[in-house]
Amino acid sequence: MLRRPTHRFTVQEYYRMAEAGALRPGASVELLNGRINDISLIGPFHGELVNRLIRIYAERARGRWQASAQNPLRLDDHSEPQPDFMFLKPSPDDYTDQHARPEDVILLIEVSDTTLDYDHSEKLPAYGQAGVTEVWIVNVPEATIEVYREPHFTGYGSKTVVGGGRPGGAAGLSPGVH
Repeated sequence: MLRRPTHRFTVQEYYRMAEAGALRPGASVELLNGRINDISLIGPFHGELVNRLIRIYAERARGRWQASAQNPLRLDDHSEPQPDFMFLKPSPDDYTDQHARPEDVILLIEVSDTTLDYDHSEKLPAYGQAGVTEVWIVNVPEATIEVYREPHFTGYGSKTVVGGGRPGGAAGLSPGVH
């Protein structure tokens, strides 16, 4: 059976759609692999985990990285997801001229509660294919942090799981940034 081709939106088309009003202001969407996906609203627990990341790691930065929360990451011409948190290489313009790109990312973190399947099946492979060197998935249901390294064309070659065994275990976010 032949598969019908589908249109993949580019990042430029995505922005033009928003400017033209085809996407309502403040819509909870992101572009991944040319598809515009609805993303879950951020609940209180998820939001506080991201706030904790900001608090903990922004004060530890001391100019070594820039903290970026829920901002777009331009993976390629067809993908611009909005990770929960990223450590970015310092930029003289603080990324005001363009969104961060994979080579700017030191560490990317997704807080996954209701989005766990989407983060594993869609976002993680896209991050690996784009060459994001390290991704953590804070797996809220399992109270673990999944650490992915060695990006390649299908995702990541290395996975380490940290934590677990107690409610909120992943919320401590104790692994150090290197």
